[in-house]
Amino acid sequence: MKTRLQALGLLDRALRATSDDELTAAVAALNDDHREAVERLVGATGDDVTPDAIRAAAVKGRMNGTMESLAIVLTDACLADCIEQLGDHSDNPTGEQLKEVLPGVVERHGLAITRLMLASTVAGEAAAANTIRDLLKNDELVQLPKEETRRIVPVAERAADAEPDPEREAVRARRQEARRRKQAEAAARREQAARARGR
Repeated sequence: MKTRLQALGLLDRALRATSDDELTAAVAALNDDHREAVERLVGATGDDVTPDAIRAAAVKGRMNGTMESLAIVLTDACLADCIEQLGDHSDNPTGEQLKEVLPGVVERHGLAITRLMLASTVAGEAAAANTIRDLLKNDELVQLPKEETRRIVPVAERAADAEPDPEREAVRARRQEARRRKQAEAAARREQAARARGR
């Protein structure tokens, strides 16, 4: 499961590293069947198949296979080209064999689509998945951009940084006043009951 999540994380990073222009160009280059497949996966047609719509569908479908399916359809021509260039080594290429053919694949299909294709083969558990994962992490040509470290802000710090909401403050003040009034009334009743018992 951990390996699976890591593979999906790589695919997610490859998609986020693909610009809107690159996604638009990739969709425009699709044949009719592939275009229909993207429309089905995104749940939109025609001009509504925007980069934002593709990204939203991928995020929503990260765990149900939609993100992988989108990547496969968008990079199908790139994958076919890579397989053709690898020839007899296409089933389980070495890092060196991939490095030999990838510059040409990048030249013909673009860096972003090549990265997306490689990441989708890792998610698809290809025989060379470990080799390809290493290339996406370390190779000079196809290495994915480093992710910025996300700082987790403690709840208390978020609350301190939050702008005070006048309406919420007013509600809180009314509740505190009502609580004080009830406490005072209860104390008065106890005092009255104690006096009555003392008579």
